[in-house]
Amino acid sequence: MIIRPIKTRVFQEGDDLFAFITDYFKKLPEKPVVVITSKIVALAERRTAIAENAQMKEKLIRAESELAIPTKYVWLTIKDGMVMASAGIDESNANGKLILLPKDSFKTARFLRNKLRQKYGVRHLGVLITDSRTIPLRAGVTGVAVGYAGFRGIKDYRGMPDIFGRKFKFSRTDIADSLATAAVLVMGEGNERQPLAIVERAPVEFCDKINRAELRIDIQEDMYRPLFSKLSRH
Repeated sequence: MIIRPIKTRVFQEGDDLFAFITDYFKKLPEKPVVVITSKIVALAERRTAIAENAQMKEKLIRAESELAIPTKYVWLTIKDGMVMASAGIDESNANGKLILLPKDSFKTARFLRNKLRQKYGVRHLGVLITDSRTIPLRAGVTGVAVGYAGFRGIKDYRGMPDIFGRKFKFSRTDIADSLATAAVLVMGEGNERQPLAIVERAPVEFCDKINRAELRIDIQEDMYRPLFSKLSRH
């Protein structure tokens, strides 16, 4: 797998996202995955806000979340089926504003995939919209897929034999988030100005339709729920 980050100009709020992307790709090979940071998707949608005080920011976080719990450092929230800090609202590289997550990253990924396939004449093409996230009990951030199109986001090994012939009972690989983490690593999190990347020879199964809920787990079924329920009582 080869991931090539693309250095660009600074994307401005309200810029045309498709035009911006195509400015940096003269052509695309067959079976690429085009990676786009969620920040420029949100800027294209003008998903920004100004919070003059903590109360305004709190109101915004609550409005953007399905569940919001204040902590000493950040708000712990659930948004779009994912646990994240402060509903994904970002102040970095925002020029004094707050940048929200895109309205519907899956819909945007599907739209961009169709347009890119038309423009570049490729049959198999994936689009991946990324953000960054933290993982409990681990320092630092990794990438996460907030939306994608054109490839299956999960690979199911259940029922398949391992190297000794024993059938897998639980194993599934989160393809979308794994790819997002690899891409975010080379795109950077600082002032690299690399909001785009192209992935070639990605180990993904390309398809026309995806199940946008395939990575979600109901909170009642989450394997970590007993742990956090126990911790909350101490």
